[in-house]
Amino acid sequence: MFVSLVWSIWILLLGAIVLSGVAGIEIYAPPQVEAVNGTAVRLKCTFRSTRPVSAESVHVSWNFRALNSKTEESVFHYQEVAYPPVSGRFKGHAVWSGDIGRNDVSITLHEVPPTFNGTYICSVRNNPDVHGNSQETVLRVVTYASLSEISMLVIAMVAASVFILIILSIVLAVKIRKRRLRDELEDQGEDQGEGEGEDLREGEDQGEGEDPGEDMELSSPKPKRKDPTVW
Repeated sequence: MFVSLVWSIWILLLGAIVLSGVAGIEIYAPPQVEAVNGTAVRLKCTFRSTRPVSAESVHVSWNFRALNSKTEESVFHYQEVAYPPVSGRFKGHAVWSGDIGRNDVSITLHEVPPTFNGTYICSVRNNPDVHGNSQETVLRVVTYASLSEISMLVIAMVAASVFILIILSIVLAVKIRKRRLRDELEDQGEDQGEGEGEDLREGEDQGEGEDPGEDMELSSPKPKRKDPTVW
């Protein structure tokens, strides 16, 4: 009884050590990507591993599953070096665009036709870290590009910037108009003050030119002249 209990504990410890050495790898990929017919599209896939990453330890495989199909077709393979497809629909279209040093295992599809519509499966192993779920990305090949969330955000930011510029322009125009009116009122006040000063100076000049003696002679009555008395 005691021996079996000890063996059970040792087995549990050994299992914990093995599981800790072979941790699950985490893979990330966008759920959906859109591309215009005849253009290039990058299928992004990254991963995170608890083990050291190198070109020798990482194995990458990309597979494709067409619409309404359950079978998978190989698209791309990477093991120390990139292995592009040499046959099939993806020959001459799929190229490596990842960077193992940055945990990036993305690929790019050039000149995508409508037959590339479907699901792309990204699988990554980093020995001995091999346990992890693959990630799927659905590619939609369209005739015209639709507005994405980023495009709508850019449009909204541009519209907001234009609105702010219009408001600032209106405020600046109002301030300039008020300043001009104030300057015109000040100029009118100065002109009016100068006119009153000139009138006052003209009155003073006229007062200085008149003779006060003439004013007295004009204002005082002349004495009556007496006729001589004849005896």
